Amino acid sequence: MKTSKLPLKKTDKKIAELITKETRRQTETLDLIPSENIVSKAVLEALGSSLTNKYSEGYPGKRYYGGNQFVDEIETLAQNRARKVFHLGQNWHVNVQALSGSPANFAVYVGLLQPGEKLMGMSLPFGGHLTHGWKVSASGKFYTAVQYGVGRDGLINYDEVATLAHKEHPKLIIAGATAYPRVIDFKKFRRIADDVGAYFMVDMAHIAGLIAAGAHPSPFPYADIVTTTTHKTLRGPRGALIFVNRESEIAKKHGVDSASLLDKAIFPGLQGGPHDNQTAAIAVCLEEATKPAFKAYGKQIVRNAKTLAGELKQFGLELVSGGTENHLMLIDLTNLGISGKEGQNCLEDVGIIVNRNTIPYDTRSPFDPSGIRIGTPSITTRGMKECEMKLVAQLIYEALTISNPSATYNKVKTLCRKFPT
Repeated sequence: MKTSKLPLKKTDKKIAELITKETRRQTETLDLIPSENIVSKAVLEALGSSLTNKYSEGYPGKRYYGGNQFVDEIETLAQNRARKVFHLGQNWHVNVQALSGSPANFAVYVGLLQPGEKLMGMSLPFGGHLTHGWKVSASGKFYTAVQYGVGRDGLINYDEVATLAHKEHPKLIIAGATAYPRVIDFKKFRRIADDVGAYFMVDMAHIAGLIAAGAHPSPFPYADIVTTTTHKTLRGPRGALIFVNRESEIAKKHGVDSASLLDKAIFPGLQGGPHDNQTAAIAVCLEEATKPAFKAYGKQIVRNAKTLAGELKQFGLELVSGGTENHLMLIDLTNLGISGKEGQNCLEDVGIIVNRNTIPYDTRSPFDPSGIRIGTPSITTRGMKECEMKLVAQLIYEALTISNPSATYNKVKTLCRKFPT
């Protein structure tokens, strides 16, 4: 029996209805979650293409299935476009098969470390990612994890990081964060890694689009390995990239081909066949990222974030580290007398979507922390600029402090209609 050629609304009304509702929700709310964005129709088209039907274990020219000549071209194109976006030479190998950011990071550890060996990354409560060695993550269970944080000012103290590295001598040092609003000094991390003979990895998942746009310093002159998701500021599908410097001095010291090790860690180490539709969609978003419009977009994300942060401070809200230099900020709600969960719920009640988040030295639980995390990638995609950031700040303040949610809700709806997804 042939598969149905009828549209989804004819074959599965319930799923079609739920997708319609979700699309409406995205259109009628302001998404301030820093790790979310709005992809182009071209990306969605690639994701929903016939590539979904193909199985492609292996790598271009080295597949375990037949019929992969066009998949090979797509994967090679994605690799070349990734190098082009970040201005890299052929000395940088690119793996485009990791299914998401967490598997990509774990593949680095599997490729370069033996179980129990030591890695060092930013602690989750201080802004790091689960996969940078936090205890509930596989990265903290299968490897010996050393964690650094930030000072009371909310900033990384590089001298303290260096002291910790010299004490612990990790084999791998990770720079990168999921809730750190400042620019990370990759050069200082490189120096620390060199001093202790460690690999230096950068997880640029949150800032990849900013780097591509020239709105944030690049880690590539300093790192041995760079990982990133493709669905945040890079504005692509949910997927990941792993970049490996073939000329890494530390890899030469260990006498290994780190690119080959990382490829083998992805397949057959952690995954089977790649998602070819996802690879094609990644290639599409990478091509979009080479355009002048994307460069302007990335710079506008940062301008919007700085404007939003400044306006929130004018309303008396407390920001971790006092502001932002990238696309996100953390609001400490302690002085308002509410928790992060309460703040998240108050904002969602009026159509503003954020996520509750721990703040440095938080005394509350991660499930109901003291802060919320907000960012500007999605609303910048919708076309909002500095003028709208002033209104968004006002709406956030109203939702958190004024007991008139219906009035604020109507203002959010009006703004959403002006800037459709």
